[in-house]
Amino acid sequence: MTVLGTRALNRATLARQMLLDRAGLPALDAVAHLCGLQAQEPQEPFVGLWSRLRAFDPAELSDLLVRRSVVRTHLMRRTVHLLTADDVLAWRPRHDAMLRQRVLGTYRRELTGVDLDELAAAGLAVMADGQARSMAEIARAVADRWPEPGTRPLGEMLVAALIPMVQMPPRGVWRTKGGVRNTLLSTWLGRDVVPSPPNGADPAGAALVRRYLAAYGPAATADVRAWSGLAGLPAAVASIRAELVTFRDERGRELLDLPDAPRPDPDTPAPVRYLPAFDNALLGYDDRTRIVDDAHRGLSVAGMRVVLADGRVAATWTVESGAVTVTPLRAFSRAERAEVAEQGQALASFLSDGESDEVRISA
Repeated sequence: MTVLGTRALNRATLARQMLLDRAGLPALDAVAHLCGLQAQEPQEPFVGLWSRLRAFDPAELSDLLVRRSVVRTHLMRRTVHLLTADDVLAWRPRHDAMLRQRVLGTYRRELTGVDLDELAAAGLAVMADGQARSMAEIARAVADRWPEPGTRPLGEMLVAALIPMVQMPPRGVWRTKGGVRNTLLSTWLGRDVVPSPPNGADPAGAALVRRYLAAYGPAATADVRAWSGLAGLPAAVASIRAELVTFRDERGRELLDLPDAPRPDPDTPAPVRYLPAFDNALLGYDDRTRIVDDAHRGLSVAGMRVVLADGRVAATWTVESGAVTVTPLRAFSRAERAEVAEQGQALASFLSDGESDEVRISA
């Protein structure tokens, strides 16, 4: 079985994530291809798409959110993602059990004795009037019946697990601040989720695996699990295994992939790219060594924004008063330093609407 080295996997990831060459896609198609963007920090998806798309206009993504073509909701790993409406409707039932278990993992003691089906019914009754509410408001509306857990556990379970909801604009609109106001997914989209088939088949799981490999592969089943948070995917993988090709990584893990997906030459030059907090390219794997050294792995879960040089995490970056500040994690070559500065200036101009293009690179 062919062994794919770390550099080969890196270039495949960059190609699938549109980080090797910026793509000329509409924002909606890019969000779909990426299987959504992690978005608990509301403005970060704009940087993620700026780094991936040619001539990206942030107003395009804001318009998609307002027109309900994309939505903000809890899904993969129980984190807030920006996803297409079609994907949320198809994928949400497949994530229901995981979402419940993850909230229970945090609040099991507080929610002991609470019948979750009854809690869900009570929450739906509250939201049936179509009004948008904060998590705290939803929790307080049912707290008379369940006073012991407290509003935070009740709210988390209702909003992040039991009831498919979306976070309404202006939350997530470009350069707009807004608190989280939730409404029913079915109310917001005028459509309901796609129910799972009763015969035990898992078409949603199989579709997830295919879509994941298109955007992240080649990858091990542990990587699919780490990205999605779903443990019950072996049957889905087995159902499509005949469609896939297999490799090994340098650790001996089996890697799955789509036959015709891009796997560039490992020596393909990789441009400097600025990634937002919690970017897909870092969090989409169990083994992240294809893109970040083990010594810096913690950056991917700490919400640090990172700079890729030669395809790997080489620096962190921040922005303040329109200026981008880069803190290297290793020494840059002269050419790398020039490209980091050039891309940083372009990012500063994007974030400040052309009012600034200042970039500072720490020694």
